[in-house]
Order: sequence, then structure tokens, then C-alpha cells
Amino acid sequence: MSEETCDLRELEVLLETFQGKKYPVIPILQKTQSLYGYLPQAALRAISEKTGIALSQLMGVATFYAQFRLTRQGRHLIRICDGTACHVRGAPQNIEAVEDALNVPAGGTSPDYKYSMEIVYCLGSCGLAPIAVVNDQVYGKIDPKTFVEQLKKLE
Repeated sequence: MSEETCDLRELEVLLETFQGKKYPVIPILQKTQSLYGYLPQAALRAISEKTGIALSQLMGVATFYAQFRLTRQGRHLIRICDGTACHVRGAPQNIEAVEDALNVPAGGTSPDYKYSMEIVYCLGSCGLAPIAVVNDQVYGKIDPKTFVEQLKKLE
């Protein structure tokens, strides 16, 4: 769904739940992101128009907090650790394998919106290095070939 064609009907219903209250920016953005998976520009403009909150203020909050996304993400979020322990145990090879096999750039999303990949720098499981977290599931002691095979099985 492109930003210009996103369906704003659910957003209008959502904003009605805040009617008559001082509009809380962060909860509105969180719920909007839950609806769309990210914060589409069209939705941010609609929020601004409906609530009177300046678009610049909404953008300021959305870009300040790491939890908010301004671009469409893939259905599956792959977070590969490249902290020291993971790096020396093969994280760069895992990153390269995912990029090559699934056509998803580090820090980006595959063209089919199936995968997004983030590189992170310590997930706190150094004893399992190298690790990745996919859709909140931890994968430890991963190797490129096996990891890519597991990712390809995701629907």
C-alpha cells in the first residue's frame, strides 16, 4: 500500500477515541504505526489536520524515538547482531548471506516487502554468538547457509 493510497478510515476511527482530550502525541503515533506497520506521510498529515498538532511536531517525535518508522517495513524483521563477539564469530558473513539470498540490504527492506534487516550492536546473548533475532525469536550460533534456509521458510 503506497503512502498516497493508504486507507485512512481506520485512522479516523482511532482518532475519535481521543476526541475531547488533549491529544497525546506518542500514543497516537504508536497506534497509527500498529495500524500500518509504519507512519505513512498521508496518515501523519491526517493526524495533523484532525488534531491541530503541527506536522513538524509529529515528525519531530517520530524521528526522535527509534520505535517509530517512516518507511514501510517487511513482514519479517531480521535483526543481526554485529557486536564484537558476533562479529568475530561470523556476523559479517551472515549479513552478506542474507543480503545476497533474500535481496534485502542491511538497514533496508526487500522489494517484495517480505523482509527488513537491521544491524544491531549487542543483543545481550554473546554466549550464543553469532546471533540474530527474527520476529522476536532468537537464533543463536547461526551460520549463513542454515540461517538463510530458516528465513526462506517464513511465510
